[in-house]
Amino acid sequence: MGVHHARRSRPKRPGRPRTHVSIRAFVLRLARENSTWGYRRIHGELTLLGVQVAPSTVWEILKAEGIDPAPDRTTTTWATFLRSQGDAILAMDFIETVTLTGQRQYILAAIEHATRRVRILGTTAHPSAPWVTQAIKNLIMDVEDAGATIHYLVRDRDAKYPALIDEILRTAGIETVLTSVRMPRMNSIMERWVRTLRAELLDRTLLWNEQHLRRALHEYERHYNEHRTHRSLHAAAPLRLLPEPITRPGQITRLDIRRHDRLGGVIHEYRHAA
Repeated sequence: MGVHHARRSRPKRPGRPRTHVSIRAFVLRLARENSTWGYRRIHGELTLLGVQVAPSTVWEILKAEGIDPAPDRTTTTWATFLRSQGDAILAMDFIETVTLTGQRQYILAAIEHATRRVRILGTTAHPSAPWVTQAIKNLIMDVEDAGATIHYLVRDRDAKYPALIDEILRTAGIETVLTSVRMPRMNSIMERWVRTLRAELLDRTLLWNEQHLRRALHEYERHYNEHRTHRSLHAAAPLRLLPEPITRPGQITRLDIRRHDRLGGVIHEYRHAA
């Protein structure tokens, strides 16, 4: 009988230890919060923090989660741009309406994304290049006087905007961002305000002529900025902070609220009696 010698099994060489779950979570967080970073950039940030992992480990973590390790993720979506730059965006649009005389009027207005403050720049039957240019210059001065920091102005490709205004805005440090053709959602905050303007003023008021329209717009602008509540501002108005809440029971039982009418009663505002 042959003697069979049992083979001595060699000890298994230890493999690479599994990446700690906290490191894995942090790699994914860096990828989520920095869409332009590839795996090398993420690895560099980890190294700066003293976290020792191999670049290939970062690659594998991203691939396992279906995230491209190379910066093909660098395309910034429109929604991401609006969220990240909201404090520095101004949106603009023309609104058309017709007075009782049958004259078509063009209203030019702008709104700040962050504060929702609206500025009605004017109304005219003939939005000529000089008229629009002067309105833009007035807007820039008003924004600077208010201390607002604006870097982008979002507008559509309406032919009523002369090319010169982009240069005027650029000189003021404001970049023009054009929306795509027939894509009103790209200027959604402005479009929402236009619908509000129509529902609360233009569709409920008999506007005799341009002068009457201008007065009504001025009154509505004050209402919108100083009184009208906004969900995005937690029920505050753009130019008015919320008052201290009423906490004493006696104040609740003795509420004395007075109504203040604007535009002949088209709009109602309510205030505590003095």
